[in-house]
Amino acid sequence: MSYKPVSYDPKKKLEKDLQNPSFKKAWEALDDEFAALDALLSARRQAGMTQEQVAAKMGVSQPSLARVEATLGSHRHSPSLEMLRKYAAAVNCKLEIRLIPQHS
Repeated sequence: MSYKPVSYDPKKKLEKDLQNPSFKKAWEALDDEFAALDALLSARRQAGMTQEQVAAKMGVSQPSLARVEATLGSHRHSPSLEMLRKYAAAVNCKLEIRLIPQHS
């Protein structure tokens, strides 16, 4: 039996899935969580810090910080404003929250 890899393009799969209105609605509902997670991870990378280093500066354990980063979208460990402020300070950033009007 020979190995035959299966081609998989996640971008094409997502494009196809977004054609389904119920999937698209669910995907868009998570947009702010994905944006928040991306902001946290980008800031940490830009600071050149590990989770352990950021956690130490925040005064929390590394597993606590990992849960925040890993489950941001699940709402099981959604970070508080205070946690976000500490995270921002640890990676030498300022926390800024904006509300943007939606266009119907």
